[in-house]
Amino acid sequence: MKFMVTYSIHPDKRHQALQAFSQMTQTDDLADLGENITFIGRWHNLGGGTGIAILETNNAQALARWAVNWNHIMDLDVQPVIDDAEARAIGKQKCG
Repeated sequence: MKFMVTYSIHPDKRHQALQAFSQMTQTDDLADLGENITFIGRWHNLGGGTGIAILETNNAQALARWAVNWNHIMDLDVQPVIDDAEARAIGKQKCG
């Protein structure tokens, strides 16, 4: 399943979060996610301290473990999402 993770960095932790994230290499980032999560993409609003990530996993515990890595400095909201092809297939089933 794909998940959209929206984050909001605690206002007093913005520099700490940016410092930690900016020091990470791509290898560090993948290790932080763990082997059971596929990274699809991430977009940041640095000025607002918010952003989104799209991740894929069938392992809820792996996703929870990853979220706990960051929840001391930001609030995370995790929602299941589907892509265009999946949405079209559902549309054809339900409406077609």
